[in-house]
Amino acid sequence: MNDWLVALVVVLAMAASTLGGWPLTAGVLRLAQRSADAGPPGEGAASATEGTSSEAVDGDDGPAGARARAVLRGGTWIGLLERAAVTGAVLVGYPAAVAFVVAVKGLGRYPELREHPVASERFVIGTLASLLWAGAVGVLGAALVR
Repeated sequence: MNDWLVALVVVLAMAASTLGGWPLTAGVLRLAQRSADAGPPGEGAASATEGTSSEAVDGDDGPAGARARAVLRGGTWIGLLERAAVTGAVLVGYPAAVAFVVAVKGLGRYPELREHPVASERFVIGTLASLLWAGAVGVLGAALVR
């Protein structure tokens, strides 16, 4: 394959991975929020005080809840970088680097996850959705290049 075509495939794969994974991961997190096993509204949350509507409490729990998003701040940028690293590793033929990405992300988030268990579900679901997307795009890009 021509060098220009290889470069084009790599650039398109990286763009599809980083930017396409964003709405996909957000969608998976929304689906997880609506799942039957997400728990009853308000579970794991602080008790609703007088004057707080149940809708406000409902929206705060689960993987797509406001509390989980607040704890895992910077997740959008971390996700973009994670997907770029995973897709790049697969494209260059070094998929073992994915383990480094997962380790760095897990160790970096450990203090927040330990302190705020409500965010751990969001972390796991978001990371797995993101990794699967980035890996699939990387495999597809590598297959096109070879």
